[in-house]
Amino acid sequence: MGKKTIMIIDDDMDNRLVLEKRLAAEGYSIITAYNGNNALSIARYKRLDLIILDSVLGDMLGEEVAARLREDAKTNNIPIIFLSALLSKEDEVEKEGVFTEEKVFAKPYDMEKLLTTIEKFLFVLAVKT
Repeated sequence: MGKKTIMIIDDDMDNRLVLEKRLAAEGYSIITAYNGNNALSIARYKRLDLIILDSVLGDMLGEEVAARLREDAKTNNIPIIFLSALLSKEDEVEKEGVFTEEKVFAKPYDMEKLLTTIEKFLFVLAVKT
């Protein structure tokens, strides 16, 4: 199994850099995008194993980006993890245990829980293919 590629979509450069450095240190190949349109353009032409998506971007909401990815046959099976400053920790806990192709983490998020979720998503993806 080769190196997995994760796209980080966040309009905040500091947030992108923190995630990029940590995930690269974990052995993942990282691609970053600074807004929704940039991300959609990249996603169509790169092989992505997982997307980490901020819920509010400069040009559109993360939900809109996710919806467009789901409409495209080339990107509709990529698991998405949302990071949201609009979600409370209580809302995040309430959704715990609900495992779908999307997961939401409240900001600030627990990096170890995020890494565990990434591993789970990538394991499920590997089993499906």
